[in-house]
Amino acid sequence: MIHPGHPLSPADPSASLPRPRQRPQGHLGQTLLGILLTGALVVSTLLGGPLPVPSVLALNDAQQLVVEAWRLVNQSYWDPDQLEQVHWRRLRQEALEKSINSSTDAYRAIEAMLAPLGDSYTRLLRPSDYGALRATTQGTVSGVGLQLGLRAVDQHVVVIAPLDDSPASEAHIQPGTEVLAIDGTSSLELGLEGSAARLRGNAGTDVVVTLATTKGSQKEVVLERRQVDLQPVRGQVLIRPGHRLGYLRITQFSEPVPELTDLWLRRFAGQGEGSWVDAAPVDGVILDLRNNSGGLVSAGVAVANSLLDNKGIVETQDRGGINAQQSANAGALYSGPLLTLINGGSASASEILAGALQDAGRSSLVGSRSFGKGLIQTLISLGDGSGLAVSVARYRTPLGREIQALGLTPDHLLAQPEPLTPGGTNDTWLGEAQRLLTEQLAPESGAN
Repeated sequence: MIHPGHPLSPADPSASLPRPRQRPQGHLGQTLLGILLTGALVVSTLLGGPLPVPSVLALNDAQQLVVEAWRLVNQSYWDPDQLEQVHWRRLRQEALEKSINSSTDAYRAIEAMLAPLGDSYTRLLRPSDYGALRATTQGTVSGVGLQLGLRAVDQHVVVIAPLDDSPASEAHIQPGTEVLAIDGTSSLELGLEGSAARLRGNAGTDVVVTLATTKGSQKEVVLERRQVDLQPVRGQVLIRPGHRLGYLRITQFSEPVPELTDLWLRRFAGQGEGSWVDAAPVDGVILDLRNNSGGLVSAGVAVANSLLDNKGIVETQDRGGINAQQSANAGALYSGPLLTLINGGSASASEILAGALQDAGRSSLVGSRSFGKGLIQTLISLGDGSGLAVSVARYRTPLGREIQALGLTPDHLLAQPEPLTPGGTNDTWLGEAQRLLTEQLAPESGAN
């Protein structure tokens, strides 16, 4: 729950919704950021004919699955030089020389073929993982609510952030905590996707997670899985002496986020409709991206488009080495004072948004350094219920700042320890953000 006060929401979100702004178009609308437990995924169709494969008619179904996976990576992977370095064509031939007679054989062959790339973001998703990750775009997940990533320095599985109101957040598991084992099986053995799969499961079942805290100690926690409502957008109006401030927290970039965000921004700008009409617009807005591990790139870009006026949003570098910049449309849905909260759990699409706001001088960033995830993946169905996540581009901020493994540095670092529950009753960082924002406001801008 967000305090002070209670989060507000329309009685019927499907009734009389304002027409959304036109979204910026481009290839990013079909891509994603994040390979996290609750990272959102979007299916993309890759065009082009298959590369020639000797004796293709003699291949069985399982072997054809391997060939198709090879073709899709060959066609779309962002770094062709890396494909050359690992002798990608030879890896296909070596895979087909092995006995491949079942889906399980094919999955093992694909995983072995991808391993030399050294890119943990490009990986096979077996049917259960593929279906579970796609389901997160609908707004719910059954599990413990841990968003996982790989630590850049050693590729160990770490917590990006716990979901709000989840078993993980209630157990006070903090960003940066290393996951050592799940139900006694090492996370190094399971890998990222395997660890995420072990944490998901039927509501009411328990899972034992062994953790190494950021202070170096180890502990075991027993978490009961349940259905977690992602509630990606929450907002409210905060009353400060002489000021009305908007508070907007986005925890994940899933499909409904742009429309829900626009509802709140219209309200904050005094343009709400029906039950969303306020007596006056707010004097400034706090955008809270803490523990937002990313999701759909298109959703993050759409939110940036609502806050920026004809400014750059993101620069991408594709497999041809070509840099392209995507910019916001002219005019912003909300153009008033803005301040953005980030932390080590802010990754992927949230770093795109925060970096764009910082580069444009639109918003100061406050909190702690973000996670640092600067590769874009697309998810492709293989047709048998499984899928591939493939890195298709690298992104930078509009001014060309690198994000991968570096993250974003806030304009104002806030005091540690970091509050355990963003938006909660003891959220000292939110209180400090309110103070910093009101200092930016001219005295005459306060509410009457």
